[in-house]
Amino acid sequence: MANHKQIVRSTMQESKVRLVKSHRTRRRFNPRIFIDRIIETTAIVSLLITGFSGVGAMACWGMEIIETNANPNIIISGWQQQKNICLGAMLVSFSAFLGSSLVGASFNIQRDRF
Repeated sequence: MANHKQIVRSTMQESKVRLVKSHRTRRRFNPRIFIDRIIETTAIVSLLITGFSGVGAMACWGMEIIETNANPNIIISGWQQQKNICLGAMLVSFSAFLGSSLVGASFNIQRDRF
């Protein structure tokens, strides 16, 4: 009988160990994944800004053409300045896209150990 009690106790201890092992582990902060996500987000956002700024520049360019062909007595000014602002934003955001792509590529090259 003493042997039977020892078996029962050992199975109870094993079930407690299993309960402890079934706990979910916490995720650890991984700086590589964080940096990759920042670079990817920067590239996507800069491409979106480039697209929207390009549409804005085209619209301002069209309004500038309409203004030059319209009645000279009606003066609607500022389209050229708006167009230049949109083109500048487009240039800056496209440069951010190229820069983030270059940084991401250089990190991948360092990890691959070329």
